[in-house]
Amino acid sequence: MKTKSTRNIIIFIFIALICGWLGLALDKLANLEPSNSGETLGMAIWITFPFLAMILLRCFAGDGWKDFGIKPNFKGNIKWYFAAFFIYPLIIGIVLFIGKIFGWIDFSNFQVKVYFTGFFGLLVVSLIKNIFEESVWRGYLTAKLLNTKFENFGIYIIVGVVWGLWHLPYFLYFLPQSDIHQIFPYGRHLFALLAIITMICWTVMYVELFRLTKSIWVVVLLHAVEDSLVNHLIIDGHIVIASGKEILISPVCGIITSALYLGVGLLIRQYRIKNERLK
Repeated sequence: MKTKSTRNIIIFIFIALICGWLGLALDKLANLEPSNSGETLGMAIWITFPFLAMILLRCFAGDGWKDFGIKPNFKGNIKWYFAAFFIYPLIIGIVLFIGKIFGWIDFSNFQVKVYFTGFFGLLVVSLIKNIFEESVWRGYLTAKLLNTKFENFGIYIIVGVVWGLWHLPYFLYFLPQSDIHQIFPYGRHLFALLAIITMICWTVMYVELFRLTKSIWVVVLLHAVEDSLVNHLIIDGHIVIASGKEILISPVCGIITSALYLGVGLLIRQYRIKNERLK
């Protein structure tokens, strides 16, 4: 790994891991309570600093933009865009089916029209939001690590852990307690732990789709579908999970759900490796 590249990756990771805590400290100095006050200056710092760091490192620290993946690269990759749209619905469908069979999930309040109206409404907003997030985690950190000596699993772990730990101030402070209780009624710390593990499991899918297409747009779509599909299932009361089963079957961060995401990611990885050998 070149010294300049190593330096820039370390700088980026440091900024990503410290910015949320810096934002939280500023909120506390201003006597704000992030988990009760909605969006704050601290949240703005947490959200924007990794993106700003990526811009500055690419423009002024020698990283350039060649590996950013700005082109959609549709030719030969349309199937991966379809996969990006349908992976989360498929996994969530399997999870809901398992929950139904075992009596762990109650669907009596599920309203199909309301749910899908909400999904497509959220999808537009999520597509815009995830241009910024995926520009950072796949368009920068993943792209840079792919040019290093790290092997596949090293990249998954680094990206997944940094991505997850970047969320830690959000999980522990910025996210309203009422939202956590609806999604996962075991307290913030266990929720944060399982959510970070889930994101590490997701990372295999995201990295592999980015590698296959060499484009951030496929992972922007993947992430937008997740944001639009999953949380409002529970928050808007479309499903109710039996008490004590959330840790297993929650569509947000259940153990079964995360295992399925990891399995899909490893299958995509297997396809990529096989395809590279045939070239």
